[in-house]
Amino acid sequence: MIHAVIQRAAHVLVILLAAACVSPGQVSGQGQQPDKGDRSVRGIVVNSVTNEPIGRALVYSPDNRYAMLTDSEGHFEFTPPKVNTGTENGFAGDGQPQRVWSTGSSGVIPWLMARKPGFLDDPNQGSQVEASPGSERTISLMPEAVIKGRVSLSQAEAAIGVNVQIFAKQVQEGIPRWMPGTSVRANSNGEFRFAELLPGSYKLVTHELMDNDPAATVPGGQLYGFPPVYYPSATDFAAASTIQLTAGQTFQADISLVRQSYYPVRIPVANGDANTGMNITVSPQGHHGPGYSLGYNAEKQRIEGLLPNGNYLVEAAMFGPISASGAANIAVAGAPVEGPGMTLTGNSSISLHVKEEFGAMDWRGAGSMMIEGRTIRLHGPRLYLQVRAEAADDFEQHRGGSIRPPTGPNDDSLVIENLASGRYWLRLSSSRGYVAAATMGGVDLLHEPLVIAAGSSTAIEITMRDDNAEINGTVAGGTAGAMTNLSSAYVYCVPLPDSQGQFQPLEVSSEGNFGSQMMAPGTYRVIAFKSPQPNLPYRDAEAMRAYETKGQIVHLSPGQKTTLQLQIISGSE
Repeated sequence: MIHAVIQRAAHVLVILLAAACVSPGQVSGQGQQPDKGDRSVRGIVVNSVTNEPIGRALVYSPDNRYAMLTDSEGHFEFTPPKVNTGTENGFAGDGQPQRVWSTGSSGVIPWLMARKPGFLDDPNQGSQVEASPGSERTISLMPEAVIKGRVSLSQAEAAIGVNVQIFAKQVQEGIPRWMPGTSVRANSNGEFRFAELLPGSYKLVTHELMDNDPAATVPGGQLYGFPPVYYPSATDFAAASTIQLTAGQTFQADISLVRQSYYPVRIPVANGDANTGMNITVSPQGHHGPGYSLGYNAEKQRIEGLLPNGNYLVEAAMFGPISASGAANIAVAGAPVEGPGMTLTGNSSISLHVKEEFGAMDWRGAGSMMIEGRTIRLHGPRLYLQVRAEAADDFEQHRGGSIRPPTGPNDDSLVIENLASGRYWLRLSSSRGYVAAATMGGVDLLHEPLVIAAGSSTAIEITMRDDNAEINGTVAGGTAGAMTNLSSAYVYCVPLPDSQGQFQPLEVSSEGNFGSQMMAPGTYRVIAFKSPQPNLPYRDAEAMRAYETKGQIVHLSPGQKTTLQLQIISGSE
């Protein structure tokens, strides 16, 4: 709370200082010459949702040398100084460097940005806009979204000091995942607030809180606490309601805690190591998510803590020189839990067998790696193939692994080590050709998860080919044939769910051209956007249904060349 107040105070101070010290057309230094042309840069700052002007917004250059506040109608205007070409090396007559708004060879003057409390950078525009002499620019700011609420006890009294945490759904390499955000502590009225939120999907969870009220606690008696609540009142994270926020929306999320009995839980670990750390995760109903916790007592080699009534999956992962993991299902039903015992199993190592079906034999790739001070030359698929396993669970971010480094100069084996039991997506990329197939025990790993069980040892079979397809095209902005603002177009090739193709973003030239000679054969939806799409859920077939009527469908056969023309669509839809 205090930190937020300090930030707001500092922000106001910056605005006041900028307004007081900088004015349109301000210049320091000597030797300026009057300008015969229109050098003004003017524009307006608008609300990206309502398109209404935003008054008293701070417009400034990234180097903070120029700044001004917009008027009541959202307008601003700068008159940058003319560069003095009569001095050498950028120095004025007295030998002091000039501070001027330099135009550079392209005639483009610096970028402009804007900010105002209660607004955020418009993700569909970017945080900066280019400005040039005689131009008019529109800078759009997005109104912040807010989630606020009140945490109360079952008797409707305020729950003071409870921590509430927010989780945001973010796309990582095409897969939506729930990422933890900040936690805030409810104030004396039980109120909490999350501000500066972008449009998107969110969930709220309260942290566990033990009831340590001396008046209600009997030494040696029953312990009580307030289990986590998954807004509004779900029993686990997966079942929690998703809060869908739009720009500028304020969402009221009231949460009620329920006091419950807590019971001791002790799970012996048969082969734990007192000198090795261990991570413990507790998942109610077997669904991964935040909320509950247990600890590991290394001296007694057991997992222990307190839990309320319910069914839980308890997982342990030992890290350090020895990597092993284990799991146990327990049910707490009105009494302490002793066991069942857990036995840790060494994590799996999966070998990769690569079959090369390359037509071209003149590839000249080379590379090396430093290992323990020695330079190890790389051979074969190690030179071009990158493989890693990522947890398939939309909450689990930390499980996974990649190809281990070579153990010596003659080690060309490809092995992913230390994979705990679970489901993974296999991520493959290559700088030579493309991955035509990847299977394990008959499972197509380009479309299905890799399932690792205790002791898994089946190898992954990978086929590489180099009969790539080629795609070329042009982008038209706005109405058909209107080639506008093409330098900021972004093209994405998204493989259809049953396609063997591989996702690929394509760079667009200032003339609106794009292309690639390294496309994996397959069927794609090719879409052009006017802004970057870092959150495009291209690996989520359900989420991509929103784009069914967008772009063009293209089938690329091995060695095929295809040309197409795209219309820009207006960002995330």
